Amino acid sequence: MNYLDTVILGIVEGLTEFLPISSTGHLILTSSLLGLKGEAVDTFNVFIQLGAILAVVVLYHQRFKMLFQNGNAGDFAGLRGWILLAVTSLPAMVVGFLAHDFIKVYLFNPFTVVLALLTGGIAILVLERFQFQSSMESLDQLSFPQAIRIGFFQCLALWPGMSRSASTIIGGMVSGLDRKLAAEYSFIAAVPVMFLATSYDLFKTWDKLSPNDFWLFGLGFIVAFVSAIIAIRVFIHLLQSWSLRPFGFYRIAMAVGFLWIL
Repeated sequence: MNYLDTVILGIVEGLTEFLPISSTGHLILTSSLLGLKGEAVDTFNVFIQLGAILAVVVLYHQRFKMLFQNGNAGDFAGLRGWILLAVTSLPAMVVGFLAHDFIKVYLFNPFTVVLALLTGGIAILVLERFQFQSSMESLDQLSFPQAIRIGFFQCLALWPGMSRSASTIIGGMVSGLDRKLAAEYSFIAAVPVMFLATSYDLFKTWDKLSPNDFWLFGLGFIVAFVSAIIAIRVFIHLLQSWSLRPFGFYRIAMAVGFLWIL
């Protein structure tokens, strides 16, 4: 990898992490087009997700601040907020831990990503045909059954290309959240599971990295952070008037395009 590769991958990560189009899938495909491969590249693609995570913490700092305070009974705050996040995160953490090696060996390749992009795109178009009703006005009304259902949907994101954002947003809509609330909870719920997954991956591959890798990792982190802030703000604004259909069509077009290129 060189510095240009690092900037390109950082931008791709930041712009796609919280959109329902799969950042991991785009990173794998982009790395393939740039001729990059190897365990260090795979680890870099996982590590720069921390930059996107920091963007969420900055943009939703008030919500995260509430997690360290005692809120009213039933609020998404304090201990109740942490338990809701744990309930959502636990299924993917358990499955991800048990299947980590299988996922890295068999699912981190362009062709499985293309298949996941296509599958997820079709699923979005099918689900958008249903009119999901929501009476929730804020995340303070989120229930534990809703949190666990979203957590099971999040497990789909362990298949690179399926998209954690798409999985949790759809899971939220199916569970009774409107698109905007589902997206916001998707962003917040990403922080613990992505932080732990990234830390675990770094622990597994730390001894295979060189000192030069750390400079590239730092640059990728910063670029991903800045581009993720832009992407989150634009995405939330679009959800006020858009459905997820454009993202479904985009996924299908990307799958077909990359399949032709590959």
